Amino acid sequence: MKSTSALEKLNAISKNTLMETLDIKYTEIGDDFLVATMPVNSKVHQPLGLLHGGATVALAESVGSAASYYFRLNENQEVRGIEISANHVRSVKEGIVTATARILHKGRTTILWEVKIEDEKQRLISICKLTCIILTKS
Repeated sequence: MKSTSALEKLNAISKNTLMETLDIKYTEIGDDFLVATMPVNSKVHQPLGLLHGGATVALAESVGSAASYYFRLNENQEVRGIEISANHVRSVKEGIVTATARILHKGRTTILWEVKIEDEKQRLISICKLTCIILTKS
């Protein structure tokens, strides 16, 4: 397990961003994964009072992109999300959802993530796949 300073840094760079708006918090980091949580409330509901699929995808891309940033090869590199897909398998009305991003492939130019989003009972809500490109800072 990495130090809490890495989580503090990831949470700090989320200030004044969509992650702060959605109350996304990075909670756990390991050698090949990053975990974040998001409360399910009216801020992320669709009109029927369920978690909006777009908010779910925003959570998945946020945790995968933050993980790519953290796990990039060196400080002279930056990352960008280039493709995301999502399958929503269960709805949720309230509580906390947890997103876990795990590396499926880490190459020289791309990183592929699987992001599982689960409810508080560890039931799968959505499964996402995110591809990020690694760029040299200019």
